[in-house]
Amino acid sequence: MKELDPRILLAVFQEMLGVWLWPLVAVAVLGTLAFVLLLVRDRGLRARRLVGAQVLALPGGALALWIMASVSSSGFADAAGPADWILIALVFVLGAVGTTIVAYTLAGWLGGGARGRRA
Repeated sequence: MKELDPRILLAVFQEMLGVWLWPLVAVAVLGTLAFVLLLVRDRGLRARRLVGAQVLALPGGALALWIMASVSSSGFADAAGPADWILIALVFVLGAVGTTIVAYTLAGWLGGGARGRRA
């Protein structure tokens, strides 16, 4: 394969994630937009909110691994080479980072109030 065709990548992701693909894409796009708008509204990050969101990173990474294992046709025992383990680690890291961003954003929009703003 000499070229990287976006249609092939889409087909691979559709095969890997099944019905989860488009909801995850929607959460990523809407979550990123909401996060950026929150940063603009608050004029920066709030340390307390960020630390609270980071607490959820570990369970978020574990949830990402569970989703990956449940929607794919292979399990962790089928991981043979270093590329498989790198992909598993990448799924965990992306799940942890994504959970942190979503938790921070939800805390900012739903519970921000006067407590979360600078004086």
